[in-house]
Amino acid sequence: MSNVIAVRRETKSPWERRAAVTPALARKLVSESGLDILVQPSARRVFPDNEYVHAGAKLSGNISEANIVVGVKEIPLETFQPETTYVFFSHVIKGQPYNMPMLAKIMERGSTLIDYETICDEDGKRLIFFGRYAGLAGMIDTLWALGQRLRREGIATPLAQIDQAINYPSLHDAKGAVRKAGEEIASAGLPDGLPPLVIGISGYGNVAAGAREILAELPTRDVDPSTLASLDDEPSRHCLYQTTFREEHLVEAATPDGVFELQDYYDHPENYRSIFEGYLPHLTVLVNCIYWDDKYPRLVTNEQLRALYGAPEPPRLRVIGDISCDIEGAIQCTVKSTEPADPVYVFDPDDGSITSGVEGKGPVVLGVEILPAELPREASEEFSKALAHFLPILAAADFSVPFEDLDLPPELKGAVIVHRGQLTPDYVHLEEHLKNS
Repeated sequence: MSNVIAVRRETKSPWERRAAVTPALARKLVSESGLDILVQPSARRVFPDNEYVHAGAKLSGNISEANIVVGVKEIPLETFQPETTYVFFSHVIKGQPYNMPMLAKIMERGSTLIDYETICDEDGKRLIFFGRYAGLAGMIDTLWALGQRLRREGIATPLAQIDQAINYPSLHDAKGAVRKAGEEIASAGLPDGLPPLVIGISGYGNVAAGAREILAELPTRDVDPSTLASLDDEPSRHCLYQTTFREEHLVEAATPDGVFELQDYYDHPENYRSIFEGYLPHLTVLVNCIYWDDKYPRLVTNEQLRALYGAPEPPRLRVIGDISCDIEGAIQCTVKSTEPADPVYVFDPDDGSITSGVEGKGPVVLGVEILPAELPREASEEFSKALAHFLPILAAADFSVPFEDLDLPPELKGAVIVHRGQLTPDYVHLEEHLKNS
């Protein structure tokens, strides 16, 4: 049956409450595009089932009649239907081993896979994403972790009043709590010995923008990475310092006569080496918001942390908020992803062990994989608005034709990873990963 879009219930995590299609978008698709919308019932979803019914959608546990199925996170293998188009975050484009069985199942069923992560404009800019909300929730949780770590050390600060993002009814409430802590810092100041309290953000994309949006609720001063060492001279007790690390702060040319060139770094990262270690002693918090692949140098290695925490004086670094959460990636001590119920652990640089909570030698690591799910309503609403333009186009497309004849705009056609069970030309490299899985 054509022109039927199904919104599946999310099943990967008990903490997942987002929806790719909100009731507001469902109403628009029904009334303006004439589409049938099937919604799998869910007691967990932030939008109650009856909101979809009132919007003109139909509730059904069985969504096999849909030609398009949309979701947020990965889908269980046993639920894939033949010759169906699936749109979700598949996490396969890097050849992630844990998702190769899912990719193989989609191909086996002769189905089509479109990944939000690969829906981009002609400049490669992503068009549908949760990145801002990862940054928002990630920074809220990082500030919470810092407040708890300092309190454990016997250092009382207004930051201890901040809770995890998931415990606030809305983003508005969360920002209000951060703002209140900031007002107390501005008036009463931070305890002696703690300033300068420096928060470093690696990256400058959508995730970093969300993180900075939360920091804007605090009294902060923007500083250049090159000036971090000088902050020790006369640090203010009534503000936090914020700095942003771009690529030129992370690496340098590996040869003495080499110079940093951004495009050359992207094309030939093997010709560059990390220099980030020099900034670590000056940071109280590091918030990692960069995309990372194993061809690039790491931002923070376990060896660097071992040296930092092995010095005679305790280091300034308390928390690493790894919003990107690539396991043993840019932040090597991110050895596992966490969930909101147990969001942080302390990494011991001496032996590589981890301990849940905020107590212990080493940095507190925040590695929550589904951070936008901590702000489910607002995150879903923004995501759904970005997706709205594309769903009628997908519903009208004839996916039975060969890929070269598939009539989709470039931003969507370039996001088709599998078409009718076959890898498309831009993704044939995944065949090697499938063979090795």
